[in-house]
Amino acid sequence: MKPREAVLRALELGLSGLTFTEHYDTHPEDWPTCCYDDEAYGADVAALRAEFGGDIHIGKGIEVCCQPDRMKRILEFLAGRDFDVVILSVHWVDKGAGAIHDRNRWAGKTADQMSRAYLAAVLNATEICVSLKQQSRSPFSVLGHLDLVRRYGRRFLGTDAPLGHQDLVDAILRNCLAADLVPEINTSSLRQGLDEPMPGPAVVRRYAELGGTALALGSDAHAVEHLGAGLERAAVMARDCGISRQAVFKNGHMESLPLAE
Repeated sequence: MKPREAVLRALELGLSGLTFTEHYDTHPEDWPTCCYDDEAYGADVAALRAEFGGDIHIGKGIEVCCQPDRMKRILEFLAGRDFDVVILSVHWVDKGAGAIHDRNRWAGKTADQMSRAYLAAVLNATEICVSLKQQSRSPFSVLGHLDLVRRYGRRFLGTDAPLGHQDLVDAILRNCLAADLVPEINTSSLRQGLDEPMPGPAVVRRYAELGGTALALGSDAHAVEHLGAGLERAAVMARDCGISRQAVFKNGHMESLPLAE
C-alpha cells in the first residue's frame, strides 16, 4: 500500500498513531529479493511527519526475520539506524527447511508437529534476546506473532488445532520477560480464517500469570483496508485475560499506556 494512503486511513479511523514496519529478511532465499532501502524509507516517513505530524504520530519501525546464523549482520545493521520499534519475527522453522508459509514445508506433517517445530524456533529467538540483554544490549522491542504457525495450519491443513506445547510457550514467555521483549497480539489471523488473534487468550492469560502487564497490538496490515482491523477485539481480549496496558514504542523506548476502553 502507499504510505500516504495508510496515514489518511488511520486518520479516518481516529487512530492516534501508526507505525510502519518494513521487512528486513536476510535468509539466503529472501535476501536477493529483500528490497529494503533505509534511506528511501526514512525519507517517506519524514515527508509524512511533515505533512501530518500535527494530527497523528507516525512511527518508523522494522520487522526483522530472525536468522540465528546471520545475527551478526542483523545487529550491525540495526546498530547504525534509529527505529521507533524493532519487531523480531520467526518465519523459518529450522535450518535447511522451508519457510513456515511454504506449503511444501507442511507435506507429511501434522499441525502438532509443525507447532512444536515453530515454537522451538521462537524459543531460540527469545534465547538470543536474553543473551543480548545479559550483555546490556536490547536491539529488539517486540516479539511478532508468537503462534504464526496456526495461521498456516488453517491454510494448508484446514485445521486450527490448539497450540499446545505449554513447556515451550512458558519458556518463550519467561524469556520475553527476562529480555524486556514485548509479545505482540497480531490480529491478521482474524481476517485469514482463524477465530483468535495471534496469540489467543490462553497464551495471553498465561503471560499475565507470569507477571506480564503490557502487550503490543498490531493489525499487520499489508493493504489499506486492513489497517487497524481487529485492534478493538484484541484490546478486549487482553483486558479479559488480565492485561491492562498497551506497549507503544517511540524513539526506541516503550510507553506503557492503559488499554483503551
